[in-house]
Amino acid sequence: MKHSLKISSEAARKINPDMIGLFFEDINFAADGGLYAELIENRSFEAVKSCGGSHNYVLQGDYLYAWSAKDTDGVLEVSENSPVCEKNPHYARFTAKKAGAGFVNKAYDGILLRNNVTYKVSFYAREVDYLKGNIEIAITKDGGKLASATVAFTPAQPENPNGYDAMVGNCANKEWIKYETELTADIAEAAVSGCAFELSLSEAGCMEFDMISVIPSDAVAGIFRKDLFEALAALHPGFLRFPGGCIVEGTSLMRRYRWKDTVGPLEQRKINTNLWATQGGNTLFSWEMQDSHYMQSYGIGFYEYFLLCELLSDEKRTCIPLPVLNIGVACQFRSYETVPVGTAEFDEYIQDALDLIEFANGPVTSKFGALRASMGHPESFHLTLLAIGNEQWNSRHVDLNERYTAFEQAIHAKYPEINCLGTAGPFVKEPLYEKAWEFYRSECKTNTKFTYAVDEHYYVAPQWLYDNVDFYDAYPRDISVFAGEYAGHDANLNNSFEAALAEAAMLTGMERNGDVVKHASYAPLFNRIGHTQWTPDMIWFDEEKVILTPSYYVQKLFSENAGEYALDLSGQEKKLKEDKLYVSLVKLGTKRILKVVNAKNEAQTLSLTDASGVSLQEEAKLTVLTGTKPFVEAVATNAIDPNGPNKAIASSVMTNRELCEARWPEEISVETSCTKLQGTLSLPAMSLTVVVF
Repeated sequence: MKHSLKISSEAARKINPDMIGLFFEDINFAADGGLYAELIENRSFEAVKSCGGSHNYVLQGDYLYAWSAKDTDGVLEVSENSPVCEKNPHYARFTAKKAGAGFVNKAYDGILLRNNVTYKVSFYAREVDYLKGNIEIAITKDGGKLASATVAFTPAQPENPNGYDAMVGNCANKEWIKYETELTADIAEAAVSGCAFELSLSEAGCMEFDMISVIPSDAVAGIFRKDLFEALAALHPGFLRFPGGCIVEGTSLMRRYRWKDTVGPLEQRKINTNLWATQGGNTLFSWEMQDSHYMQSYGIGFYEYFLLCELLSDEKRTCIPLPVLNIGVACQFRSYETVPVGTAEFDEYIQDALDLIEFANGPVTSKFGALRASMGHPESFHLTLLAIGNEQWNSRHVDLNERYTAFEQAIHAKYPEINCLGTAGPFVKEPLYEKAWEFYRSECKTNTKFTYAVDEHYYVAPQWLYDNVDFYDAYPRDISVFAGEYAGHDANLNNSFEAALAEAAMLTGMERNGDVVKHASYAPLFNRIGHTQWTPDMIWFDEEKVILTPSYYVQKLFSENAGEYALDLSGQEKKLKEDKLYVSLVKLGTKRILKVVNAKNEAQTLSLTDASGVSLQEEAKLTVLTGTKPFVEAVATNAIDPNGPNKAIASSVMTNRELCEARWPEEISVETSCTKLQGTLSLPAMSLTVVVF
């Protein structure tokens, strides 16, 4: 079928060319075991086992999780008598009954040891009864050492102190000492997977250990896993929303995300449980999940998030930071716990917000500006946006309006330049969402700074996205929109091309309304294969590889081909929508960029003319995104989920890795060519086409 489109050069509205950004939450092992390059699991011996579900949790210390003595010649136990830092009170005590005894870390799914790569090792150690000998470090597999190093150890006391010297304190103190060394693999293969980390004593004796770390030397800034960072950088994101998500709130307020716990020296960052430890494969309904020990080490904390924004900024655009703050409410899906507004305890939450702004932007002479400088960044991080709450809604337990107002007034009294973002809850087109918008709009009539943008979330079927491409056409322009979390969910929760194409269609509507939709981010961002709490996701990975999903490529094409102005379509998009063609037309400098989604399972042709109806003859760059196999609409099957979408999947039916295999990202094809438009544009079945001319 042939359709026509008149290409205008007349700007309909100015839009935000930096609309496409990233939302980072530590779900699916996105941080620890993911973007954070640390290879050791439970490095500080603070692991907790989390069990339960909505409003019903049990947390139990399991401090030696991921660690074990390598044989019966050693005894590994936990102590909390005198830690490196009282915020993280547990540490390991190891007794070697004979020379060579040691203990092992399983390191998530095992270390991928790469040939000729250097690994930076550090740990704290303290003598208990170890008068001579060294500390041996190794990466091993099946009992064989593939990389090793010897760390010289100097005992804290004379080899044979007499009783009097010990009594009057003439012996040296036994203090924690930080040791550092490097390992370099020298192996025949390019890489060996499934390796373990091993620490041994060269002589019999007893030592204590804490904060054991192994990070590959190619980690970006010594922090971020290189291949995952590069996947993010290739998106040229306009912003980074962090750190969540539901983890901002926590299963309880005691377990909420406190930004102050995530800054300063690593050993002083208070380790926290992870709310997602109680979920697996889109379910909240099993008492104990596979990854019940999922924790937050805060190796990526607020300083690292700000730093990540700087590192992701490039000549194309600046990645601006967009932190999310807790407003004295635990996750409303999991708890009824709140801090009453107007109390001294609630005021602490507001003070945390003010202190965060000082940490990001304050001079080095200020308390938190000095902390930022001590971490290596005396310059401001140029924070301008702050999200007040994540996904709250008004209920008989939560007075969202009062909370937001209290934060907004305190922030703007001290920092009027900060733009505050509100939340419309977890759904759109619902009474709670509509009431939230009524509140923000009412307040903005007398205080235009009250709300810069409202955060909207929707995880929906692909058809919903197609049906709502014009969702923002009639939005008032008084307050901006932040589509902070959205994704297309097909019937099987797959990372399907069908869902990605529907997301592309929705993005054409967002882009046409880029004057009101200022920011948009797909969610979730990462998924470690075999450690899934939620699908679909934008980027899949394991210790060896990174898999870029169809949704990733949709985001990339829109980010790379953004515009500054939406050009006038004069309602043509509504007519084209009737035949499942979804379009946006933008301008960047002298270039015009046309995006067309053909959602039909058959090819279509689009006739292109200029505003006067003359056939368009232009040199153009053409990029076409298609699936690599015939399109088949997803149908929920018992093989994947015996109880239907979003229900519990028993491990007896399917392991987490099998679940990932069942929901594996579909392959796509991206082809770019230079051509001359001859008045027509051929649109393959089920495709996204981007034309730059």
